[in-house]
Amino acid sequence: MQLIQDLSQLAPDGGVVLTMGVFDGVHLGHRHLIAQVVGRARHLGCLSGVITFHPHPAAVIRVECLPIMTTPQERLYLIRQLDADVVINMPFTTELSRLTAREFMDLIRGHLRLQELWIGPDFVLGRGREGDVTRLRQLGEEMGFTVHVVPPLVLDGEVVSSTRIRSLLAAGDVAQAGRLLGHCFSFSGPVIAGAHRGRTLGYPTANLSATADRALPTNGVYACRAVIGEPRQFCGERQGKRPGRPLYLAVVNVGTRPTFDNGARLVEAHLVDFAGDLYGQTLTLHFVERLRGEMRFPDAASLIQQIGQDVIHARQALASDTTYALL
Repeated sequence: MQLIQDLSQLAPDGGVVLTMGVFDGVHLGHRHLIAQVVGRARHLGCLSGVITFHPHPAAVIRVECLPIMTTPQERLYLIRQLDADVVINMPFTTELSRLTAREFMDLIRGHLRLQELWIGPDFVLGRGREGDVTRLRQLGEEMGFTVHVVPPLVLDGEVVSSTRIRSLLAAGDVAQAGRLLGHCFSFSGPVIAGAHRGRTLGYPTANLSATADRALPTNGVYACRAVIGEPRQFCGERQGKRPGRPLYLAVVNVGTRPTFDNGARLVEAHLVDFAGDLYGQTLTLHFVERLRGEMRFPDAASLIQQIGQDVIHARQALASDTTYALL
């Protein structure tokens, strides 16, 4: 697979079957679409291409902070598993948002020998969202490419979408969110200094900052798997081939610590059976199951007792979970 950061770097010899979108989360619906693009390209003897945008167009056009489920690096890693020939990581800028649908497709065709464009039924592009399916088919007739619309993937009677998965995270249902993603929802970040309260309780925690631009499950306590070190990004590693780093069982609290300070929202992870200093290192958490809501306890002893129960329940949850691939 070839990763392109700028269209000017691209000069494919053959025709291209293309799809494009944000692909936040690279969920089962995205995988369904990209798999059809890859299969069609192979059938035609063309290259398969994926354009992914960052930041989310909504953040640029509406000046709105839409929390993302995957960083651009995580997104590229997940798309890599789907065997597309070319992935174009296109920055979505104010200038790009001002292009008409025709101007945008002219830009694409200036660098790609576009044969077919595969999109979902709700896909739009161009200034004022004018480039819907009907308009893109008109442009395709004029410019020499065909447009194929892939119906959305339906699971349990509902469409699989990034919006639906964000709603599940907002409800704390990380298990169902992971089912729709096809992998555990994950969150990575550098370990920052905290109040060192966990160590005095007998359950030291690694703290990660919860920023507004990243999607997170609602406040509560979760059973997670944890990996120490930089998350896998776009590189030679493929899913299922781990780089030899251990997976730790973790009890993770997302919230404001109501028993003590109701402070800034943090992600606090207690790595079970781990001893060592994590400050300054990167920690990746893979959310498997919600254990309970965040609670205020009358005293430290009550909190310690509950954390002990959380560890037991987390061991049970992770012992029986074999469902989702990890990043």
